[in-house]
Amino acid sequence: MHGMYMNGIAWGFGLRFLVMLLVAAIIILPPFWKIFSKAGFSGWFSLLMLIPMLNLIVLYVVAFSDWSSLGYGQQKRSSDRRE
Repeated sequence: MHGMYMNGIAWGFGLRFLVMLLVAAIIILPPFWKIFSKAGFSGWFSLLMLIPMLNLIVLYVVAFSDWSSLGYGQQKRSSDRRE
């Protein structure tokens, strides 16, 4: 009898944890989707933000890349041609 009660508690914690993960993903993904789209990357890269350590690598790649959709990459390329 005691084991069945503990099993129910475990399922309750597991279900709450899963719901919290889904809520966190719903809150985190849309801003990153917009950032990646503005940077000229696919919005699907925002899913990588859910993977620990890989999210830091992706942020560095996006931060230091040319954001050609905003015109930053084109200005840099035109200044390179003048030199």
